[in-house]
Amino acid sequence: MYNRKKRILAVFAAVCIVIGGVWTAGDFLARRRRAIEESKLAQEVKETEPATITITNPETEPPETESYVSPIDFEALWERNPEVVGWITVPGTKIDYPILHTDDNETYLHHDIDGNESVAGAIYLDFADESDFSSLHNVIYGHHMKDGSMFKDVVKYKEQEYLDEHSDIYLYTPEREIHLKALGALYTTPDGIRRKTDFDTEEEFQEYVEEMTEGLLTSAEPENPVTRLYSLITCSYEFADARTILYAYEVDESGSADGDGDETDGETDGTELFSNVILNEEESEGEKGAK
Repeated sequence: MYNRKKRILAVFAAVCIVIGGVWTAGDFLARRRRAIEESKLAQEVKETEPATITITNPETEPPETESYVSPIDFEALWERNPEVVGWITVPGTKIDYPILHTDDNETYLHHDIDGNESVAGAIYLDFADESDFSSLHNVIYGHHMKDGSMFKDVVKYKEQEYLDEHSDIYLYTPEREIHLKALGALYTTPDGIRRKTDFDTEEEFQEYVEEMTEGLLTSAEPENPVTRLYSLITCSYEFADARTILYAYEVDESGSADGDGDETDGETDGTELFSNVILNEEESEGEKGAK
């Protein structure tokens, strides 16, 4: 009887090992397949040689400034999903993705660019923001994935050396290229005020920037006053429900702070959903459950 129990236990243990191995292999293959698809997408939509404007008769016509031609093939992206509004890339990191925008903060938390359910979701702009990134505060979300994809690299900005070496961030839209500089990073609670997008006055906005950037773990001195703020947000693990936020600001080609400081006219500051946005892979996979 004793030997029989030992055999049963041994068989059970072997079965568990086999099942665990199959699950691990499947998980690895799924991650690998997603990484290949993301890399392929980036290669497909990036133009190698942007078109230029040719002046046919320079002797009779005044010189023309070359119009902006995006290095991203948005037409191809829109065929897959018309809610693509931009592309974000950070040289030297794995951040190189399309940005989605819809009328809620839940859709692309759990779905990829093709609308398929995905633990990685997509990189997306807060629903309360303007889709052309003209809001005074543009909030962009991405999951913290174990395989290093999506916004995993955002947490590395809590190290000063990393921030110094990866301070340039680029957003591409159909109309313009937006050059950002990293302002600083911190981890914090998921308070709704962190995604406020509506400001009545320029003074209110400047006070908000000062308040949000208090206690930065890493920082870089902006060359001029910040006239448009960007927040790259992902989950963090310093405590339960923590968030890491990388703040950045717009600069022009000369390196000075850019932005016209126009007030947004939205009807809501959109603070009610932030605490419900889950951006870490573990919770997305069901270990803690969506909140």
